[in-house]
Amino acid sequence: MKIKIILVSVMLIITGFGFAQSVSSSPYSLFGLGSEYDADFGGLPGIGSSGIALPSNKFINNLNPASLGFMYQNHFLFDVGGKAIVTSYQDASNKETRNNVQFSHLAFAFPISQKSAVSVALKPYTSSAFKISNMSLGIKDSNENYLYSATGTGGLNDFDVSYGYRVSNRFSLGVKGSALFGSSSVAENYLIQSTLLYIDKTTNYSGVRLEAGSQFVIDSTFTIGTTFKSPTKINASKVESISSVTSSSTVTVVSGLSLDVNDYVMPLEVGFGLSKKIRKNYNFSMDYQKSFWSSVNQSASYGVFTNQDKLALGLSFDKEKKGRSYFDHIKYSTGFNYDTGYLEVDSKKIKNVAFSVGVSLPIDNTFSMLNISYSYGQKGSVTSGLIKENYHKISLNLSLDGLWFVKRKIE
Repeated sequence: MKIKIILVSVMLIITGFGFAQSVSSSPYSLFGLGSEYDADFGGLPGIGSSGIALPSNKFINNLNPASLGFMYQNHFLFDVGGKAIVTSYQDASNKETRNNVQFSHLAFAFPISQKSAVSVALKPYTSSAFKISNMSLGIKDSNENYLYSATGTGGLNDFDVSYGYRVSNRFSLGVKGSALFGSSSVAENYLIQSTLLYIDKTTNYSGVRLEAGSQFVIDSTFTIGTTFKSPTKINASKVESISSVTSSSTVTVVSGLSLDVNDYVMPLEVGFGLSKKIRKNYNFSMDYQKSFWSSVNQSASYGVFTNQDKLALGLSFDKEKKGRSYFDHIKYSTGFNYDTGYLEVDSKKIKNVAFSVGVSLPIDNTFSMLNISYSYGQKGSVTSGLIKENYHKISLNLSLDGLWFVKRKIE
């Protein structure tokens, strides 16, 4: 129990610090609602973020609400996580390195009947943090230039409630309702000769999204799963303030002006996954997901939205017969993740490729685990004026299991 309390305290300190930081520092986070956030629970980061076909019997599987239908009775699951990321950014002539600590998620799940369970989770959904400094741009119909600078922060949060029901011993269905909310702020500076123009923009977002899922156990070694995320509209409202500064005066041009802004549309997303046990010691998982961005008819001056494809592969190993040694209870994993991205700039997609390894360290005699994973990935490229990201990421997820309403055998 003391070890568990210490681990929880350390994790809460880490995630509390990360929540106060910018969740993403990627330059690509200035597009749309920001960079999509990968908040995977338990040991999923170690298997390439695959797991649509995995049950929620020993950990909370946030990739498929139907997994809750296979949750064990009298168990209460709790999951909290954080990440540490070192990223280098490179274009045709420059290179820069940044460090970032991030909050990942907070979730719990519990059964409400012999065949059903519920989970509640809070996590980032998208994130944005970018900075543009002293970019020289030409004035239209003039030989003069002006300097442009901008700083942006914000993103969406996701508060979701999931429900899974086991229709039979082999088949489960699930639904998830997500409340998406958040804001983004952009501060722009235009320096034209001796006049500095400040523009502050704050956009608030809110919306609801539904997801459905299923899992089917073909036999004791093979399971398949499916997910469907509904298209939805994220409502947006923008407030803008403008001020002008010269050597002699500061003038507020506009303050708190409400502007019309287009709502943001999230597309239909479908996913398929499988999980296969091999020789009783290994488990192979594979997920494929497709997002139909090209159908949202969303305009973007910086590029076009295209259909997005994701492929995730994972392989885990643990001993079938647990010995007395602590190392006999450790689970090892590795994975691969490929994401084509949904944005195309100058006919070039912003792709993301990552490899991962991980370990799951048992804490006590229940299903409680400390999940540690390392990922190396690349995003974007240095061609077509784009920026290439090389990142090293360590994910730390604490999955705790508590027993409810179990009578003591010894008083």
